[in-house]
Amino acid sequence: MTDRLKGKTAFVTAAGQGIGRAIAETFLREGAVVHASDIEAHKLASLSGAKQHQLDVRSTEAVNAIAKTVGAVDILVNAAGFVHQGSILDCDEATWDFSFDLNVKSMHRMLSAFIPLMLEKGGGSIVNIASAVSTLKAAPNRYVYGATKAAVIGLTKAVAMDFIRKNIRANAICPGTIQSPSLDQRIEDLAASTGQTREAARQAFIDRQPMGRLGTTDEIAALALYLASDESAFTTGQVHLIDGGFVL
Repeated sequence: MTDRLKGKTAFVTAAGQGIGRAIAETFLREGAVVHASDIEAHKLASLSGAKQHQLDVRSTEAVNAIAKTVGAVDILVNAAGFVHQGSILDCDEATWDFSFDLNVKSMHRMLSAFIPLMLEKGGGSIVNIASAVSTLKAAPNRYVYGATKAAVIGLTKAVAMDFIRKNIRANAICPGTIQSPSLDQRIEDLAASTGQTREAARQAFIDRQPMGRLGTTDEIAALALYLASDESAFTTGQVHLIDGGFVL
């Protein structure tokens, strides 16, 4: 199927790489007008066809300004996030605050800025990137990360409930371990902190996936496409696991 998003306008955060990038590319292929943002604008340079925006989602002022510039959208994808490595013993207040600011409050900022515009336009679809490590399952050394992604699920359900009669849908995608530049950096960090080789550290991530492989960003983008499209018009407030069997 092609042109599944023809006539629709989408805004995607963290579109410079990883899951956000794959979603932006998929939406473009399916006919959407895509506004792609990232705090590192140079990462968007090769995203041909997208309207590119430098955006720090930790800045309320910047988010409000971009919403005024872009105007109403049909689809909002909140993909910005950070994975902290460690238990509570490794999480001071600054680390806690940063993780919640980037992983949760950034979504609050985007929703606060764009939902009023969606209401004026007559509706829309919101896709929030959460995680299998959340309310669904714990993982070692994911203390504050798991807490933030649990909050994302709660936030998503609240928005879905509040606007269910206003033609605004909100759903959360909960990936397992996905091959991405972010994962590559976590593998580097794990190898450095434990004295393992990078190959051994990577294998540890693969081994915790019951399917015996990592997921791909394109697989996450395919689910985001469904949730953004009219094909999922009867779906809202749901937690969509795409995790290779990590949560069974």
